[in-house]
Amino acid sequence: MLADISTITAARTGRVSSWDTTGRNQDRWTIAAGESRVLADIRGPGLLTHIWMTQRNHYRDCLLKITWDNADHPSVLAPLGDFFGLGNAIVNSYQSQLFTASTRWNNQFEAGCALNAYAPMPFRERALVELINESAEDHIQYFYFDYEQVDQLPAANGYFHAEFRRTNPFGGWGHEITVNTPESNVVNKERQAWEDNYVILQTQGRGHYIGCTLSVTNFQGTWWGEGDEMIWVDGYSWPPDIHGTGSEDYLNQAWGMQRNAFLRNGSSIFEEDTDGYQSSYVLHLENPVRFQKEVKVTIEHGHGNHLANEMSSVAYWYADEPARAVDPPPVAQRQPVLRDNQGNWLDDDNNRVPGRVVPVNEEMQAMKDQWAQTDRAR
Repeated sequence: MLADISTITAARTGRVSSWDTTGRNQDRWTIAAGESRVLADIRGPGLLTHIWMTQRNHYRDCLLKITWDNADHPSVLAPLGDFFGLGNAIVNSYQSQLFTASTRWNNQFEAGCALNAYAPMPFRERALVELINESAEDHIQYFYFDYEQVDQLPAANGYFHAEFRRTNPFGGWGHEITVNTPESNVVNKERQAWEDNYVILQTQGRGHYIGCTLSVTNFQGTWWGEGDEMIWVDGYSWPPDIHGTGSEDYLNQAWGMQRNAFLRNGSSIFEEDTDGYQSSYVLHLENPVRFQKEVKVTIEHGHGNHLANEMSSVAYWYADEPARAVDPPPVAQRQPVLRDNQGNWLDDDNNRVPGRVVPVNEEMQAMKDQWAQTDRAR
């Protein structure tokens, strides 16, 4: 970025925004319940250089949808808050290299927040940006999209992608077992890991993965990590092309997560400030994961996938062609899991998104039995 700041080019700069065309100060759009509105429709070649959006609420109810070059599918499709690194409809002020947020109401649900994205988003024919209001009420949105139009884009410029996934709860085999205990230290490798791990991204094509936001609702209340990231490039093999050493290690921290937000990694929402909700991010800007045919990005939830907390994520990547982002769960199944006045987690069938249930093998069953005996002895 800084290397290019002094370069004079023939690009034309523009902005699409919600400014009040009457000349007054109602610089916002109202999007009715159930309505999808086009926020920006820009002809290429060009690139989006900056997105700014602010709103009071509906961080899980509204979907940001971006379609490149007249494709018949979106390449960006994610809940509004999660796209900008804030999970579970909670707002907080933080800064990373690609995303920032700023609010007066840190660590609260559904409050006013400014959201920014700085990831360059090239397109050759058209950039179509939409917001889908899946809430039951009107949504008030302020926004602007900065862009450049150019004569031609470099052939190597890829298309930006983002997709949201969620499982509530994750189908862990031994949620009663706390992490870093002998009973949680089961074997997880080969096809078992390929099938059982939480999937952050699985896509085909040619491109490079540049990171994710990973959110956890910590039902168990102890440490939710110890899960190794396992990333397979261009098909299954063992060991995977990238095999890490633990959840916080993948997120470039150690000894759990901390209350900080760095340019390339950190906590956009810290669980000790929110009574159990954590959003973490990592950006592979100098070390993207490059793939020629396909990529599968996964992480264990607890070592050997024994935990059963709520898990959600947004993956970010570039591809040489506009790929299809997976459809997010329906709006009811995207809602955060809440607590009652006594602090108990509310089990709402409407927002359950059960994923794959990890099959319990002989070793896992033996560890469950051993834990039960140990627990009774206490």
